[in-house]
Amino acid sequence: MSINVRASLDAEVSPERLFAVIRDLGTYPQWLDIVHVAQSADLVDGLQSWNVELRAKIGPFARSKRLRMVRTTDESPNKVVFERRERDGRKHAPWVLRSVVTEANGTSTLDVHLHYGGSLFDGGIVERVLADQIVSGKVKLKQFLAG
Repeated sequence: MSINVRASLDAEVSPERLFAVIRDLGTYPQWLDIVHVAQSADLVDGLQSWNVELRAKIGPFARSKRLRMVRTTDESPNKVVFERRERDGRKHAPWVLRSVVTEANGTSTLDVHLHYGGSLFDGGIVERVLADQIVSGKVKLKQFLAG
């Protein structure tokens, strides 16, 4: 069962300011609680990667997932795409995070699409957790951008 989550945010900052934050996974732990760790890693074929740990609490249980994410598209200040690319030679479920920034009348809009193509997680529970994270993340991202 795949998971597809979409969200958008309007912020009164320049597209360049918003894009500078979202193109660096290293900033995500500061404004998106589900991203527990995002450490810059190696460059392979000129592509930046991060070692990411996702962590969420579902009822009394905590779940975590470690991923190696690579920035595969970087079209400043409009589009950035991160994709899972592990280096262990095994086949892994795809994770793709696609973000697009547009600007109109002094407001930047961020549209995000997260795709998980595996079957390890139950879609309903995970999607509810992600929805909660998105709500709190929007507030924190706006505060981060203002700081």
